[in-house]
Amino acid sequence: MLNHLSVENYALIDKLDIDFSEGLTIITGETGAGKSILIGALSLILGQRADIQALQDKNKKCIIEGTFKIKDYPVKDFFEQNNLDYDDLTVIRREVNPAGKSRAFINDTPVSLAQIKDLTQHLIDIHSQHETLTITDSQFQLDFIDSFVKNNAIINNYKHKYRQYKQLLQQFNESVEKEKQAKTDLDYNQFLFNELESANLKLREQEELEKELEALTHSEEIKSNLSKASLILNDSENNVLIKIAEIRELLTQTVKYFPEVNEIHERFNNVNIELKELSRDIESIESKVISNPERTNEISQRLDIIYHLQQKHKVQNIEELLNIKELLNDKLLHVTSLEDEIRKLEEKINLQKNELLQSAKIISDKRNSSFSKIQNQLEAILSMLGMPDAAIEVKNLISEEFNENGIDRINFLFSANKGSEPKELSKVASGGEMSRLMLAIKSLISQRTLLPTIIFDEVDQGVSGNIADKVGAIMKKMTSAMQVISITHLPQIASKANVHYIVYKETAGNTTKTQIKKLNEKQRIEEIAKMLSGKELTTAAIENAKVLLEMK
Repeated sequence: MLNHLSVENYALIDKLDIDFSEGLTIITGETGAGKSILIGALSLILGQRADIQALQDKNKKCIIEGTFKIKDYPVKDFFEQNNLDYDDLTVIRREVNPAGKSRAFINDTPVSLAQIKDLTQHLIDIHSQHETLTITDSQFQLDFIDSFVKNNAIINNYKHKYRQYKQLLQQFNESVEKEKQAKTDLDYNQFLFNELESANLKLREQEELEKELEALTHSEEIKSNLSKASLILNDSENNVLIKIAEIRELLTQTVKYFPEVNEIHERFNNVNIELKELSRDIESIESKVISNPERTNEISQRLDIIYHLQQKHKVQNIEELLNIKELLNDKLLHVTSLEDEIRKLEEKINLQKNELLQSAKIISDKRNSSFSKIQNQLEAILSMLGMPDAAIEVKNLISEEFNENGIDRINFLFSANKGSEPKELSKVASGGEMSRLMLAIKSLISQRTLLPTIIFDEVDQGVSGNIADKVGAIMKKMTSAMQVISITHLPQIASKANVHYIVYKETAGNTTKTQIKKLNEKQRIEEIAKMLSGKELTTAAIENAKVLLEMK
């Protein structure tokens, strides 16, 4: 329940602190005094978007803070899931700075607006006169029925499975699209793969072939150069080997008399041996160098194939071509794996679909079993509210296909007059009738929900006298299950309060501020008397106010 609300620098409010208690809290005040400003401020800590225009002083930040007693309500999971500190008295704070930026906190830990909404939807229901429009919404009607029959656990389980089902469908559709694209590309990819496969490419093959082709292309030049080198070494009249031999002979004669040239003599001996070996090697290589047009043509054709594939696939070497071949093979295999994946997904989808359909039927049966009870109880409350001939009929158009809510298509039909056939609410119910019907629905929900607090914001428009008294009685009855706060202009409802606040304006100089105060018994009598007779307090009004308070 809401224990305390603090509002600072919001609209006409400079600073307000309000304590709330269990039971029925009534807030009254003249039109324009700022009663609904409190609702606007409270809405900020319920996750509504902030508006910089709401700041009274544009140079200061606005701070709204609510303290909630949450000990007896099932919200601990929220704190665990969001890694937040839990406290039986939880403080939710919202700050809006002059630049329009807002921050939100739960027990002094920064949180998102989504997190605040997630928590406060389990703490407070604000019901305004404008909310009656939602009563015609099929989703609201369905939620009401589920709340009435306490379907929450089975509905949450169903919706969890439904989300899984939708994810499976998405995966299935994506896989089907991938398979379709893969099959579209299959023939071309198979052609590309076969082309690379038949090429029988080998690593380093290109480099070796290019070297061999280079040698074959220049074989005549190579053979000529080697022949000339061999001639210089040992075939000409003044060949190198003869000259080396002459030098060796001279050194041999010299070393007898001058040992210091012995080392040079040995080196020339080695040079002579090395040159003879070089001469033999050159002759051997020269004999192997031959012109081979057939081999040259064969290599050229092989390299043409390689170059063509490289150009086609926009790569530079055989290694890259082999990588592409591997990728193509993976794509071809992927078509088969996609077929397997699609088949498995179909099996999962069919299994999930059957489970959902079974759950939806169980939920539907439970909903259908409540219709007559809902109709009777709503009609009984409407009769209390001055509509004795009102008739409610809950229609269910069951579908063969399920959605996130099951297989039910709920529609509330209404008739205010005896003998009139019930029709869709939006077509036959007036604003006042829908307002009373919404109050009746909230009254039923309060008996079955764990929601701690409900706030009625002037939902008593269009009622007076005995009906207003009945509205107050219904609100009072609801306090057995929850905290009820009501902003009202009707004395019959105000008289039912456990606690009564009055909102008023206070002007100082050029500044007008909204204030609120808790009324004592004497002040309550005077306030209710004013609500009965206007600003002029009459003895009759005061006596009437006392009577109303005694009847509460």
